[in-house]
Amino acid sequence: MRRPKNITYHQKDRNLELTYEDFSWKIAAELLRVFSPSAEVRGHGPHERKIQAGKKYIAIKRIDPVGNYAIRITFDDGHDTGLYSWDFLYDLGENEEEYWDRYYSELEQNNASRLPTISVQQWSP
Repeated sequence: MRRPKNITYHQKDRNLELTYEDFSWKIAAELLRVFSPSAEVRGHGPHERKIQAGKKYIAIKRIDPVGNYAIRITFDDGHDTGLYSWDFLYDLGENEEEYWDRYYSELEQNNASRLPTISVQQWSP
């Protein structure tokens, strides 16, 4: 288990910086949200993962420590059920490119977008 020495959220860039003994990673809030380790996102089995579209501009509202092994992240869309273990965060940082590729592939396969949906209402005088 590689526990980060420091965790910093950069609001402007919407990146979570994980600093370890000899290196650091910045992970986009979007990537953290779409690969949340929660059952709401992952489901309860390998084929139950739910596509997370429209999260390009997602931001982190709060980060809370969970024991000595994880953090809970609250996002501005209200999602807060995933526990991000040190091992999961390390894997996400180390394999970031593969996670992005998987995310783009999921979006393409589902004809979905990273951009949020804009609701349009008809107006009649």
